[in-house]
Amino acid sequence: MTTSASAWTSAIWETPAFRAELRDFVVRAVGEPSTFEPVKVRPWSTVWRAEADGATWFAKQNCPGQAHEARLMAALTRIDPEHVVPVVAADPARDLLLTEGIGSTLGDAGEAHDVDAWSRILRDGAALQRAVAPHVDELGLTVMPPECATTYVGDAIGRLGALPAGDPRRVPEDVVDRIRALLPQIERWSDVVGDLDLPLTINHNDLHAFNVIAPGGAAEPLRFFDFGDAVVTDPLGALIVPLTSCAGELDAGPDDLRMRRIADAALEVWTDLAPGRALRAALPAALQLGRLARVESWRRCVTTMTTAERAEFGSAPADWLGTLDADPPVGHLSPM
Repeated sequence: MTTSASAWTSAIWETPAFRAELRDFVVRAVGEPSTFEPVKVRPWSTVWRAEADGATWFAKQNCPGQAHEARLMAALTRIDPEHVVPVVAADPARDLLLTEGIGSTLGDAGEAHDVDAWSRILRDGAALQRAVAPHVDELGLTVMPPECATTYVGDAIGRLGALPAGDPRRVPEDVVDRIRALLPQIERWSDVVGDLDLPLTINHNDLHAFNVIAPGGAAEPLRFFDFGDAVVTDPLGALIVPLTSCAGELDAGPDDLRMRRIADAALEVWTDLAPGRALRAALPAALQLGRLARVESWRRCVTTMTTAERAEFGSAPADWLGTLDADPPVGHLSPM
């Protein structure tokens, strides 16, 4: 990867040298572009749009903490090509990725405002997880099994709570005390999820309507992209982001029957491995553990942020830790 661990990633992405390097990567794959401009330059990744021979392409590089996407997308293309956007070129050593522009996202097209659309997103996302499950050892991702959740939380509050006052990454003392008191419950959530004995698989970890494309309408599988935040977890924990997103979109509470129907679309994919009733009962606990995947991806991103970027985003790992005692978006946690 071009960026060194000691450099501010976003500053490098603004340089002529990086632009030239990324352009050369594009040229080698699809020829000289007629236009080549940045779409996004964020602390965690940069995305550039290229036009060449009447087609659209998107080039991407992630921050060093998440420099796995080129390798991951190459693997997903081999494992389940129907559920990911087409990869044109991938350079895992530099985490450079070039994908084909195949249409608008469901979010941009305004097509993710109802139960059927969200059910389709979760169902197809679970289908991708099911296809990937036998291949998780090939992905090179951080593995976060449910049985390690308590240890992960204890370590996170210890590290983040020990940072000096004024550091935006620091967990406030009241949150440390609150989450530390929750550790026995987190251990019980881990047992509930682990008892399902579902295989670990990919967790997109940022799945929402703006990371999904329907290139063939309703007749073809959805295509997913933007896997920079990905980790390996139990499959149900991956639903925390899309269910939270659609709950906001639909203005729906955890008892809303629409939310249960959307969640069931994903759970149905796993009912040959565990009874539907058991999956529904364990879902709230799995959603709570799924918050830890967000802690982890933000932790990876914060490392190479500038001081100004940390002031804006540095509290994200601590903020997600602080939601561990919040209500899940679907269902309720059983009293323990």
